[in-house]
Amino acid sequence: MNQEFMTALAELAEDKNISRESLLETIEFALITAYKKNYGHAQNVVVNIDKETGEIKVYQQKTIVEEVEDANIEVTLDEAKEINAGFSIGDVVNYEVTPKTFGRIAAQTAKQVVVQRIKEAERDKVITMYRDRENSMVTGLITKNEGKLVYVQVGNDTEAILPANEQVAGEFYPAGLRLKFYVAEVKTVGNNPQIILSRTHPCLVKKLFEQEVPEIADGVIEIKSISREAGSRSKISVYSQDENVDAVGACVGQRGARVQAVCDELNGEKIDIIKYSENAAEYISAALSPSDVVSCEVSEEEHAASVVVPAGQLSLAIGKEGQNARLAAKLTGWKIDIKAEA
Repeated sequence: MNQEFMTALAELAEDKNISRESLLETIEFALITAYKKNYGHAQNVVVNIDKETGEIKVYQQKTIVEEVEDANIEVTLDEAKEINAGFSIGDVVNYEVTPKTFGRIAAQTAKQVVVQRIKEAERDKVITMYRDRENSMVTGLITKNEGKLVYVQVGNDTEAILPANEQVAGEFYPAGLRLKFYVAEVKTVGNNPQIILSRTHPCLVKKLFEQEVPEIADGVIEIKSISREAGSRSKISVYSQDENVDAVGACVGQRGARVQAVCDELNGEKIDIIKYSENAAEYISAALSPSDVVSCEVSEEEHAASVVVPAGQLSLAIGKEGQNARLAAKLTGWKIDIKAEA
């Protein structure tokens, strides 16, 4: 190594946010391994790199003892005093053993260490960045499909995956398609960061509404609950902190523009927007939309509700394969029993 290499090392350390000292320590450790590999398994070897010039020296350390039992690691006081008269028993003497041909090996080893540390720094940067964005929404470009896995490029060059269990049934993900995703999890697998995306998570609906409805982003309107059967239908309950703001109307938007934008991003998934109420009977009745409700009696003890709907709307209230009733129960957290008016 030389001064130019040390200057480049300092610049890289600053650019990649790696401690220069820790980088040099790692290089020194790697050089010890390289020395032992190429020049025999010398004991007590240390490597010193001049932080200004980049000059490398290899030393074998020996402890000063009264009687030498192992000449590889020990030296007598008389021998040590030939180097420095100030030595005493127990001190450590450094004997330089730098091979003449060690420069090329050292430079190659150092470069390998730097490349590896840069990779680690980039990996840590991705993990930190996306761990901060866990439970948020990102826009990604689908790059390829391998089996049941869909690979998505997020950011400039970061690869994320959309597993099969986070994919919407009936939704297709061809390469080149740009979609919005929910960042469900960021974890480390082996030495590599893994960003798990979702298209099925209920919070994707929430994030889309936050994007489309300024009143939600500003905190004027609160999303109380979401129930979702991805690709088919979602129900979302909303509440306005300001009595002058119509929570449902704001989410629907002028001529339905806001809710339609969310539906379009979810490939036509139907969305019911429900007005939240502290009154359980009112809330449950609203949750069964689009069906009308004649009466709703609730039992706090059983946390269950008995609902009566118009005779001709029983199937509408229950929904296809029970979906409407199921989503309403999940949205409100109440068990709901639906009957037709006699």
